[in-house]
Amino acid sequence: MIESLLLTTARVSTFFGAQLLTGASGFFFERNERLYLVTNRHVVIDKPSGHLPDRIEIEVHTDAENLTRSTVLSVLLYRDGTSVWHQGRDSAGGIDVAAIELDRAALPAAVALRCFTPAHLLHSLQEVEVGTPLLVVGFPLGFHDTLHHLPVVRQAVIASSFGLRFQGQGYFLTDARTHRGTSGAPVVMRDPTGDARLPWKLLGVHSARLEMGGGDMRVEESLGLNCAWYADILLTLTDEAPDRGQQKPGREAR
Repeated sequence: MIESLLLTTARVSTFFGAQLLTGASGFFFERNERLYLVTNRHVVIDKPSGHLPDRIEIEVHTDAENLTRSTVLSVLLYRDGTSVWHQGRDSAGGIDVAAIELDRAALPAAVALRCFTPAHLLHSLQEVEVGTPLLVVGFPLGFHDTLHHLPVVRQAVIASSFGLRFQGQGYFLTDARTHRGTSGAPVVMRDPTGDARLPWKLLGVHSARLEMGGGDMRVEESLGLNCAWYADILLTLTDEAPDRGQQKPGREAR
């Protein structure tokens, strides 16, 4: 049997029309029978770099018994000129997480995937200690099992106090070797006493490597530290409120 954790995460490709732009990671989150793809906000829009895709493609399995079978689902990022993803802010500013609701009717009848739910979130930030082992599930540099269409995992540990927002931001730090393409990957901790079908706690959403400003990377080593946004933001992004940070192309959300 394939580990259920590997079926939570999908390879994300961004496009402008037919032009392939970038690759990233995303994972499935279900709440109140609604299905979402979660990834980073900078995957769906990043104006400083000129990254402005209008759709994404995700790869999903179509046969739980034969994982070599898959299909690609195309998801438009704008509807009637307004973004379809949900994004959030807190007192420190924008949060680099986006949730896109998926149309279940567009999924294959025999789709094989696993979803995190609110039950996989922590009740308190005090539940986890610094140094706790984690996994980051994704597609670094697009690398994955191309035969079975599965992600790979990287080991990580919590590198900052999980009970404190690092420098006042809505993320904590992980110590892990990561690469481009891991953006949007779930950061998880084993939970043997939890849901037997998916025995993991969803702690965060991997965003980016953290580097020291002003350093010369030609002579200095990378810190090997990464930002992971606290996963409880998903409760805000999936609360079915009418205004969840949507925006029009070319305009920043307020």
